[in-house]
Amino acid sequence: MALLAAARELFVARGYTTVTVDDITRAVGCSRATFYLHFTNKMDVLARISAETMQERAAGVYRELDAVLETGSRAEFVGWVVRALDWFDRNREILPAWDEALAAEPGFQAIGRRSIVELTAAMPRYLARWPEGRRDEARFRVELLVTQLERYFTRSAVQGTIEFTGHAAAEILADIWFPALRAPG
Repeated sequence: MALLAAARELFVARGYTTVTVDDITRAVGCSRATFYLHFTNKMDVLARISAETMQERAAGVYRELDAVLETGSRAEFVGWVVRALDWFDRNREILPAWDEALAAEPGFQAIGRRSIVELTAAMPRYLARWPEGRRDEARFRVELLVTQLERYFTRSAVQGTIEFTGHAAAEILADIWFPALRAPG
């Protein structure tokens, strides 16, 4: 859809908060009425863009993590970290707008929370290996992993404040997270 494509380009170029509905409609050459036939507001547009991006992440990246953790192989986990960081790299342009919306739009926090829940939901075998009374802990461990990967990627690839990258970074992240994600027993 042209409105989504235009909004994405604007969010990438200018950030979330500076873009208006009028900017989006002008870029496509349609009226505000047409915009509101498809979206309730600017946040709804970013939510739709993010849903596609995050759905790919949950469906692919974290479903794969579920299988990798089942193997018990640290080497496969390192490979997964490399692929997860590649996902961030492929979506690098829209991530700052996502972070900006999370800070600026209280309603967007529910969307951000739902995206995290979808990641752990994509890992049923991992969760099943944890005792029922500790599955919230297992989910929280995955959430912490996601958070660290996001921050690491932002600092290294977007901001340029961390210079340790590539396979060496994946090895260190695996040193931290491979044992931390193991189910008890």
